[in-house]
Amino acid sequence: MPKIVYSLLMTLVALLLPLKLLWRGLKQPEYRQHVRERYGYYTQTVNAPLIWVHCVSVGETRATQPLIHALLEQYPQHQILITHGTPTGRDTGRQLFSQHITQGRVLQAYLPVDTPGASKRFLAHFKPVLGLLMETELWFHVIDQATRQHIPVALLSARLSAKSAAGYARLGSLTRQGLQQLALVAAQTAADAERLQALGAPHPIICGNLKFDVTPPTDSADKGAALRQRIGQDRTVLMAASTREGEESLILDAVQGTGVLTLLVPRHPQRFAEVESLLKSRGLRYVLRTELVQPLNADVQVVLGNSMGEMYTYYAASDFAVMGGSLQPLGGQNLIEAAAMGVPTILGPHMFNFTQVAQAAVLADAAVQLKEVSELHDMIAALAADKVKVRMMAEAAKGFTLQHRGTTERLMMAMAPLLKK
Repeated sequence: MPKIVYSLLMTLVALLLPLKLLWRGLKQPEYRQHVRERYGYYTQTVNAPLIWVHCVSVGETRATQPLIHALLEQYPQHQILITHGTPTGRDTGRQLFSQHITQGRVLQAYLPVDTPGASKRFLAHFKPVLGLLMETELWFHVIDQATRQHIPVALLSARLSAKSAAGYARLGSLTRQGLQQLALVAAQTAADAERLQALGAPHPIICGNLKFDVTPPTDSADKGAALRQRIGQDRTVLMAASTREGEESLILDAVQGTGVLTLLVPRHPQRFAEVESLLKSRGLRYVLRTELVQPLNADVQVVLGNSMGEMYTYYAASDFAVMGGSLQPLGGQNLIEAAAMGVPTILGPHMFNFTQVAQAAVLADAAVQLKEVSELHDMIAALAADKVKVRMMAEAAKGFTLQHRGTTERLMMAMAPLLKK
């Protein structure tokens, strides 16, 4: 794709963006806030050399937590700017770094739509000494503008599925030039590095997956134990984690006859009401997490996790989990959080966004993967009936996460020369 065509497409996106924000804002009013930032106009005060980190949404923001803490500790004279693409990502960042935000060490903003003008305004306002893009975020105009202003930009903890690689390959020289302008590309796995190099990244290095370095909050186990006490110690609890559209029905069908209590946690908060309507339409006995203050009655079948920031608590209260995003062709969700809490995970057939991690987890006996969604009922029933197997998988899951840590340290070493420059 010629850059002029990309520019025209981004200009069209910018023109239509108010309609999208208005539409999304009907369900999530936060989309109607900070709209000027989407076009590169900011009011945040920069009073120190600034390192810019781009985390689109919740998953990237959580994954980047150990790296941002390392940057704050190793570069105390610098400010950190975290940019987001979604209100939920921004809210997650506010929760994770509230103390540093109050102190002025951490700033937050939306990354603007990727037009030349908005990208130029963004860089002119914040003047970062280094830009860090997380996972698979290639914004070609902002990379190009940074290169023109001699601002190094790195792509860290980069992952690229075969499907995503094919999409970027169709952009041709646009992708190749964008990757060649990056000062550093640090891939999660050898397969990711090979795909990135085939697209044009000159010398990608392999540093691992930053998500393995995220440590659960210290009170997660205690909060999980308290929640489990209310749910019932004698019940088998299945957590349906980060479910997406269409998956709740599949899971509710699969748990029938297994005797498990389902802790159902939708991926997106704007879907809480929709999922509750589904439970009502099926005539299921359920309780909202936000209303769970007394021990559950024995006839309750579902607890709907309609709260934010409690994923580790939910995992700690569960015996095993089924991973959302993997029962439909959506690519799966992060299974590392479950493994870190010692929770065995059932993976659906569609984990293409986390292929290497999923394969490694299965090999380590930290997870099982279905070939077909139709196998879900039998797998849930088998694990519910085999507590010894679940305990063995739980220990394997903890060992699996410990084995793969150290990415933060490797990334900090790789980035050090860029900050010295």
